[in-house]
Amino acid sequence: MFVVCNRVTIHPDHAAQFESLFLSRAKKVDTMPGFVSFQLLKPMKAADGYMVMVTWESKEAYHTWLKSESFHEGHSRTGSLPEGTMTTPQTIELYELLERTGT
Repeated sequence: MFVVCNRVTIHPDHAAQFESLFLSRAKKVDTMPGFVSFQLLKPMKAADGYMVMVTWESKEAYHTWLKSESFHEGHSRTGSLPEGTMTTPQTIELYELLERTGT
């Protein structure tokens, strides 16, 4: 499996709006072939940033998502956040999943 982690550092004044946007997300990714799971992690310290984790069956499934119309539709509301919401550029980290336990 393949895991994509998107680290996003949010200004504390905009955290509630950021969370609301994600919690009401379009869920386009959930219906893509090869999609396994989505997780939004809230930091214990605001300076650490949020982590958006999406697990895929393969790297190819992830790249198919990036090229899809659903990707663009799913990210169309990002521009609705106030200027200055993200305090640093987001970073994308890519991982191969070596072990997974639980459900």
